[in-house]
Amino acid sequence: MKKSSLFRHLATARQPMTLALVAALGALAAGLVMAQSEVATPPRQPATAQADQLFWQTFHSSDYAHIQASIEASTAAYLRDPNDAMTAAHVGWLHMWRVAESDRLQQRPASITDDIVLARKYFQKAVDLAPDDARFRGFLASAMLAEARVDRDAALRQQGADVMRKAVSDWPAFNLFTAGYVASGLPASSDGFKQALEQQWQNLELCGHVTLDRHGANLDRFAQNVAKATANSRDARACLNSVKAPHNEEGFFLNMGDMLTKSGDWQTALKVYAAAKQSPDYAQWPYREVLEQRLRDAKANVVAFNAEVPPGQKPTSPMMIGSSYACMACHQH
Repeated sequence: MKKSSLFRHLATARQPMTLALVAALGALAAGLVMAQSEVATPPRQPATAQADQLFWQTFHSSDYAHIQASIEASTAAYLRDPNDAMTAAHVGWLHMWRVAESDRLQQRPASITDDIVLARKYFQKAVDLAPDDARFRGFLASAMLAEARVDRDAALRQQGADVMRKAVSDWPAFNLFTAGYVASGLPASSDGFKQALEQQWQNLELCGHVTLDRHGANLDRFAQNVAKATANSRDARACLNSVKAPHNEEGFFLNMGDMLTKSGDWQTALKVYAAAKQSPDYAQWPYREVLEQRLRDAKANVVAFNAEVPPGQKPTSPMMIGSSYACMACHQH
């Protein structure tokens, strides 16, 4: 998979259960490049490598129906070697994926929240084993915030926010997105949502080493700078498309466009949505029609994205964060 970048080519409170699911999405969505570990690891066991292979096969093929088989394989690998940070993280990611895209289910069972608890456990283990990996800390924070919303636990919510701030500080290019995506399901008028949207702008500015107009007037300046700013840097893994996140860029702009639409600024959302179409990988993106529909319906979606959804019902026009492609928009091959 080529790593050519869209950035280089760009001339570019609801019910507690809902909030819990929204928070969980932050760990497995657009912009998450789950490639190499940030720390050196010892040789891994053959069975662990097989579990890894099944993880990526299941994940990249969007095989949601067979998540449990991959959980079994990765958990068995973890039991053989509970000191392998990446295996622990894989178990956590699988549990988060199941809850994150539970919109695929005809009816969400109440017990889906157990996946959040398990994800937190395994991400905590990964953080303990690889404390220098800022990605793991961002995912842990997402799980903590999700669990806090399930339990209405203010103390845990504060702990999760503290962990997220540290993760953002340690790797801004990666975790500004994670932090913002987690909060994108909050009411558009809330301070949390406004901060989350600002974090998306900050993420773009960091990737492009440029100050951006908040109405998208100078996205061309961003395009001019981003290639040389990130192509050979650590931040390239967070800013560009990659083998592990083949449509990282398209998914980022889909989500950011959704957030701008929800904020009421559908005119700027159109510019951000259109930026995704400049990706050289756009023609292979499985969610092209989703974005094309967003471009057609942006103005109407201001109301749709802010609508209260009755308990037990699904939104007719969900934002990316509440959709069946909350993770796959970036990660599906």
